[in-house]
Amino acid sequence: MERMQSTWENRVEYNLSESGVHPMNLGELLGGNPEDAEHLMKQELGYAQSNGIPELRAAIAALYPGATQDHILVTNGTSEANFLSIWTLIDPDDEMLFMVPNYMQIWGISRGFRGAVKTYPLREETNWKIDFEELGRVVSKRTKLIAACNPNNPTGAILSAEEMDGLIDVARASDAWLLIDEVYQGAEREAERTKSFWGRYEKVIITNGLSKAYGLPGLRIGWIVAPPDLIAKLWSYHDYTTIGASMLSNVLAKLALVPETREKILGRTRKILQANYPILASWIQNHGELFSMVEPRAGAIAYFRYKMPTNSTQLVERLLHEKSVLIVPGDHFGMDHYLRIGYGPPADYLTAALDRVEQGLKEA
Repeated sequence: MERMQSTWENRVEYNLSESGVHPMNLGELLGGNPEDAEHLMKQELGYAQSNGIPELRAAIAALYPGATQDHILVTNGTSEANFLSIWTLIDPDDEMLFMVPNYMQIWGISRGFRGAVKTYPLREETNWKIDFEELGRVVSKRTKLIAACNPNNPTGAILSAEEMDGLIDVARASDAWLLIDEVYQGAEREAERTKSFWGRYEKVIITNGLSKAYGLPGLRIGWIVAPPDLIAKLWSYHDYTTIGASMLSNVLAKLALVPETREKILGRTRKILQANYPILASWIQNHGELFSMVEPRAGAIAYFRYKMPTNSTQLVERLLHEKSVLIVPGDHFGMDHYLRIGYGPPADYLTAALDRVEQGLKEA
C-alpha cells in the first residue's frame, strides 16, 4: 500500500487513498496570529532535542492523565513510533498477536525481526467487533505483545468499553504488552472522543500523532506514551533511526496542541467528516447490491465489500491507469473483494473522484 501510494498519490488527478482529512495550511494552523508568525520567522533551524522539545512533550503528556514528560517520546510520525516499539520489544521467535484487518506495518515489521506473528480478527458480521473466541485460541503464555488499532484502519470501527476491558484481561493473563495505535482518535464522525487505553493497564504502549485526526501529516510528528523505563530504552533506538523530528515541526506541533487550538482542529475534522460522509454513503446506496458496508464510526475512510469477480488489486490498477483515480484495494489488508476509499478531501473533489470510480466500475 505504501509503495502504491508513494508512487501515485501525487501523480493521479484524484487521490482517494488517504485515510485522513484534507490537510491544513500553515495559515489555518496559526489562526492569523501575527505573534506566532513572527516567532516562526525568527526560529533557528538547528537540531531539536531528540526526544522532543520539553514544551511539546508536556503538551502531549497533558492528553494522558498521570503521564509526565518522561512518559513521552516524540517521533517522526506514528509510523516511526510503531517501528521503534516493535524493534525494541520483538526478538526472534517472540510471539505477537495482531488485529486484522489493520494497517499492515506492525505485522510486516514484526515478521522482519523474525517474530512469531499470529492474528486475531474483527468480524464484519458483528460490526467489526473482536472475535474473543479466536483471540483465546491464539494467545499463549509465550505471547509477548498484543497489537491493536483503535479506532481501526481500514474499517473505522471503535472498540467498545467491554472490548477494551477484554483485550486488557487477555494481555494481563499472559503478562503481555499491549501496543495500541490510536492515531485516529479525534476523527470520530458522530461518536464521542475515543477513550485511550492509557492508564487502564500497566504494560501499555500508546502510539499516536498529528497526521490523521489533525490533518497535519506534513509535520511528521508522532509520539509514544509508555512507562519511563521503556521510553528511555525506546529513545536509545530512536537515536539510531531519525535522531529526532525537525525543530520547526516540534514548534508547530506545540502550537497545534494548545488546548483551544487542538479543539478547533479536531472540530474542523469532524465538520469535514459530517459534510462528506453523506456524499459517499449516497454513492454507495445508489449502486444497489453491488456494495455492502458496515458504517464507519471514525477516520475519513470507508471499507466495503464489492460483488464483482475482479481481484481488488486488478480493479484498483485499472481505475488508476484508465481513470487517474487512486483508491486502496482490500488485498493490501489481506482481504480480496474489498475497497477502502478516503472521503476526507474537499466535497467537490470527492464527488468528481467518485464519478470517475463509477465510470471505471461500469466499464469493468
